[in-house]
Amino acid sequence: MSGAEAARAAGLAAFRASLAGDAPPEGLPAPLAALWWDAKGDWTRAHEAAQAGGDADSAWVHAYLHRKEGDLANARYWYARAGRSAASGALDDEWAAIAAAMLSR
Repeated sequence: MSGAEAARAAGLAAFRASLAGDAPPEGLPAPLAALWWDAKGDWTRAHEAAQAGGDADSAWVHAYLHRKEGDLANARYWYARAGRSAASGALDDEWAAIAAAMLSR
């Protein structure tokens, strides 16, 4: 495992560990807060957090959330806004990939 991969894995592990709490860690950017709420099973709060951000990362999470909801047309719109191709793999894998990408920056 490369250093970058190890750093991403450590960040993702800490992010997952934070799910034991009642609220996202303070100062978490909107797209990561959205993923946090999604992992806690609160799609509405996740969607609100994704909408709060106006950047490409927020659009990426917004796309994921609509794909998870089954609204594929809306998801495609948000993937395009994020500058990303629409995902087609397992939702859990996409969640982890998005979180790891954001945590590695």
